[in-house]
Parts: sequence; C-alpha cells; structure tokens
Amino acid sequence: MSREYTQLEKNRLEKIERLREAGLEPYPHRVERTHTTQEALAAYTAAEVNGDAPENLKVTVVGRLRSMRPMGKITFAHVEDGSGRLQLFLRSNDLGQEKVDLFNRYFDLGDFIEASGELFRTRSGEITLRLEDFRIISKAITPLPAAKDEVVDGEVVRHAVLSDPELRYRQRYADLAVNLEVRQIFRIRAAILRALRDFLDGQGFLEVETPILQPIYGGAAARPFITHHNQLHQDLYLRISFELYLKRLLVGGYERVYEIGRDFRNEGVSFKHNPEFTQLEFYWAYADYQQVMDLTEEMLRYTARQALGRIQFEYQGQVIDLEKPWRRVQLSQAILEAVGIDIHAYPTADQLRAAMQAKGLAASPTATRGKLIDGMLGDYVEPNLIQPTFMYDYPRDISPLAKSKAGDPSTVERFEGFMGGMELCNAFTELNDPLDQEARFLEMGREYAADDEERHPMDEDYLRAMRYGMPPNGGFGMGVDRLTMLFTDRPNIREVILFPHLRERED
Repeated sequence: MSREYTQLEKNRLEKIERLREAGLEPYPHRVERTHTTQEALAAYTAAEVNGDAPENLKVTVVGRLRSMRPMGKITFAHVEDGSGRLQLFLRSNDLGQEKVDLFNRYFDLGDFIEASGELFRTRSGEITLRLEDFRIISKAITPLPAAKDEVVDGEVVRHAVLSDPELRYRQRYADLAVNLEVRQIFRIRAAILRALRDFLDGQGFLEVETPILQPIYGGAAARPFITHHNQLHQDLYLRISFELYLKRLLVGGYERVYEIGRDFRNEGVSFKHNPEFTQLEFYWAYADYQQVMDLTEEMLRYTARQALGRIQFEYQGQVIDLEKPWRRVQLSQAILEAVGIDIHAYPTADQLRAAMQAKGLAASPTATRGKLIDGMLGDYVEPNLIQPTFMYDYPRDISPLAKSKAGDPSTVERFEGFMGGMELCNAFTELNDPLDQEARFLEMGREYAADDEERHPMDEDYLRAMRYGMPPNGGFGMGVDRLTMLFTDRPNIREVILFPHLRERED
C-alpha cells in the first residue's frame, strides 16, 4: 500500500491539477535547450569581450529551480543544471502580471523548468536571463528535504539543503539534488577511475573481466555471500576477490592484467567497510613486491595529478604528500617501536600471546600467531600511519597466497600500503609453486574453523592451472572507495559510495 501524502505533497498535487486546468502539462514529452547555464554565461562574457551586443543574446536553458525571490511585479530565481546555475528575472512588463503570478503560485523549489529570454547584467553585475517565456517540464511532488533562508541583497532567499547523514545516505538522489559538494565527490571518484585505467593501460596492462558468481570463493580473507542457481541446482558465491582468476590468466600467457570492479564480503560495516566495494587488482608477470611498491607510488602520484590537479592534499586536518618517496618499514620493526614486542623472539602463538598479555595487550586465546600480529598492527600501528607508508614482510599463516622469504619460511613477501591512518592496498610476491600452494590450502583447512573468515577453501581448478606453470609475478589490490575517501577528505566510506548498504528501517 502506498504511503499517505504529506500536506505539502498534497498542496503540490493540487498545483498539478490547477496547471492542467490552465492548459499547462506539468510533464511534457519534449524539451528544448539551446545552452547549458555555463554555456550561456560563457557566451555572454565572450560577446562582451568581443564588443558585440550581449543584450541581444537569446538562450533557452533548462534545469531545477534552486531559489525563488518574489517581489511583487518582479521575481528573481535561480535555475540549476548539470553545469551550474543561472539567475532568472521575471518581470510583469515582459510576461504580464498573470504569468508572473502563475510562476510564484504554482512553481516550487525542486521543479524542473524550461526558460527562454535575453541575457543581461544586473546592477550588482550578475549575468541574468530576462524571461520572455517559461514552462514547467517536471513538477516535483515531494519537496526537497529541508530549506534555509539566506539574505541576499537585503532580501530573504530560500535554498534547499540536506545535512542529516543517515537521510543523505538513504536518499542519495535528494542529497545529490541539493548538495553540490556531494556531486563533486563523485566527479572526483570518476576521475580517479579514469586515471587508474589510463595509468595501467599506459604501462601495458590489459583490462579484463572475471566472474562475479564463483563456484569456489578465494583470494582474500573474508566470509562470502552465498546465492543459488536454480537451473543448475548449484550454490554459488559472490566473489570476495579477483585474484585467483586473474592469476589463471598469467598461466594462459598474459603478462600484465588488471580488473576494476565490485567485490562482496559478508562482514560488518564500519567507517571504512561496506559489504560491496570497488577494488582494483593487477598482476604483473616477472615482477616482485619491491617492483610493485615502486609502481604503486608512481600510479598514485599520477592518479592524484589527474583527479585533483596536485599531489599534496588534506585529509582530516593532515596534509598528505605523495611527492616524497613512501616510508618503507618492516612490520616487525613497526610493532617493536609501537608496543615494545620483538615478534621474532616469539615463534609460536602461545609465546607471543603471553608476551602481549605481559604488556597488558588484549590477546585472543584462539588466535593464530599471524592473527595476533595483525591485531597489533591494526590497533597500535595503523592509526598512526598518516603519511604514505609501506609495511612489509608479513606472517605466512595470514598470507596463504604469498611467496615465503628466502631462508625464512614463516614470513612472506607481502606489503600493505597505509595512508591517513588506514590500510589502502595489499600486495604480494605471488606464490607460484603449486605444491606449496596445495600444502597451504590443506594447512588452512586444518588450522581454521569452518566459519573462520581467514580459512581459504581448496580450489582444485586453481591448482590445476598452477601445475601448467605460472610465471613468477607480483600482485596488487586496492580499495577504490578508500582512495576516494582520502582524495575527497571524507572520513566515512558511505560518503563516497553512491548507494551504501544500510540497515533496513521502517519509514
């Protein structure tokens, strides 16, 4: 059953009927436009510069009404389209008082209109469209979420605004309609995606697409979403990573591949986690994690220049500088500096747990050694990594797809990149020994409970691919949403996803 209309909505529905009675269709089939608002402003300015007669410049613009200021026989308003805003001027001498009254009585903030006339400059210097004709092209029934009054040239002007975070996320369409800075976030996000693709294409990488529905999930430590294929009578998983399919392509002969797309992880939400998110992964044959570090620095500098026009930017009050080489520090050294524990001195989980408890640190009684180390990283190191930093050499038991360091089988060649106090990217020198990989899968099956998100299922087809021969390679994964958070100075991932997942709520 449809919800009840509010009184304000009922008022607007009544206006629709009055418009139709007057022979005006509030939802016409066709629209005319000769200029965007910015094209109109530019054309007028160019005519002034060229010494032409700008007052003879006629334009037709369309867009949403964003402000209205009735003043008896005249009315000022602003129309906004995708390029910007333009002031409108309605005068009874030009339109007749009846038509000015119609505008003031039956048009509302949020309505879409078509407006035609001549451009001129007001006494205050604002380029304005003096209307010769106008019509409504889409009547808004629901008012924009809120409004505030501002005094402009001594007159009260009403503008739509929306600030409540939850309402903004639930009704992103309304958020975008009234908050220009939110629209800019997603323009920057689009520029980030273009720049990442341009950079990787320029480095000889091939963009590919791999399955979203997978018979076996893998490539990351996360709990998957499960769905069912009715025709095949088969349970499938929404992918948690692209990794295992992209590395199959290295077996097939491609040397540099990447994918940008959605991953899905059935995990909790936080300021930096959303159940579906956009990931970039690339795999580079004959490279190792040191070379991937170098490429990452170059890629993010390029992306910042293209998306922001600069490589220094502010995030939550801190200026982050991508010009300088990233700090590179071993994970063991960072933990030693942060909490005073040398993890190399405690080779078993029980020993490390006791050392943590002696320092007064929380230590799960069931966690593996690698998970204890990762917990210390997340709690005591990561929040302080504001400037770009690579943390490298990780425990083997939380990195089952990474190659062990020569002479140190308990440590793998893995790095994570941090910035703004959060993890941004993750990369390995990839394991390409199929026998070692099979042993790792079996080990994970023995050491982790069936519902533990760190557990990797056995993937026989991936092992089959590896047995054909996989070249040595470096792999990389980065959350595009988190990069957008950094570049747009947004502290919550929901700010940079158009339609974030939210708990169901009764309206």
